[in-house]
Amino acid sequence: MKSLYKSLIHLVVFLTNFRIVATGKWIIFILAALVCGSINYFQNSDEYSDIAPQTGQYLTCKTDLQGNSDVFSVYVTDGRIAEMASERLCNDKTIKRQYGEVKVTIGQSDYDTFRYINHGVVDLALVKSNVVDAFGADQIYGLTKVASHPDYSAFFIALRERPLLSKEYLLGKKIGLLDYPSSRSGHIVPKTVLQNLGLSDSNVDIVYFSSHQELRRALLAGDIDIISSYWAEEDKDNFSRNYATPLQESVSGMQWYLKMQTQNTDLFCAIQSVIHEVAMSHPRPYYKTITLEEGCN
Repeated sequence: MKSLYKSLIHLVVFLTNFRIVATGKWIIFILAALVCGSINYFQNSDEYSDIAPQTGQYLTCKTDLQGNSDVFSVYVTDGRIAEMASERLCNDKTIKRQYGEVKVTIGQSDYDTFRYINHGVVDLALVKSNVVDAFGADQIYGLTKVASHPDYSAFFIALRERPLLSKEYLLGKKIGLLDYPSSRSGHIVPKTVLQNLGLSDSNVDIVYFSSHQELRRALLAGDIDIISSYWAEEDKDNFSRNYATPLQESVSGMQWYLKMQTQNTDLFCAIQSVIHEVAMSHPRPYYKTITLEEGCN
């Protein structure tokens, strides 16, 4: 009996010691994992800090005004316009007298537009009027229209037949649309037409392109069946007007807005001059047609 009693005591002592040792090992293991994780984080923290934000692309240039930290901020969605505007703004006499740097942001998404227009962080922007109206940016930040490009009509254009606006005809077709950053309504109008016909990405193959020129090249190459675009006078050389079906007669054109929180007339006139130069130098006929607002002689 005593032997059994001693055996039970030894067993209890053993289990108690085992539990203490096991618990201690787990604590050591957890502490070691935390230490290793912390070391690894600090070793790689420099790497993470170098990752650039994934919103927009930037073009910057310095003016001749030394010691001035004021930045003239511009927001556009066309890369070619960004390049031409950046160069001309940095060389403009009025900009040189008032700002030390020019920063042009090339918008890539809806988030970019919300961030730069709704938050009022840009001095000059090329957007559609409905964007400014929706955010109330004209009243809150003083965004004032300085120039505008014309409204245009949207079409479905095909190569060898006139596209029909029917579900049966469009089912299974490969349709090329302009991606959003290139035009504020580049894909809204045709997508609305498709939705009204009961069509979606599931039964229509939609391919996005970054410019109207790319849309036309893809159609000529036979990569897609239909494109959604405007009709230009030069299109008659490669396409038939009979094979262009109107989607909407009036799509809002792009407009230039300048932040005018003060009566900076010199800046207003200088910006109009730069915008006009950019428009006349742009390869797309659409941008060459521009109307300047009154206010400069």
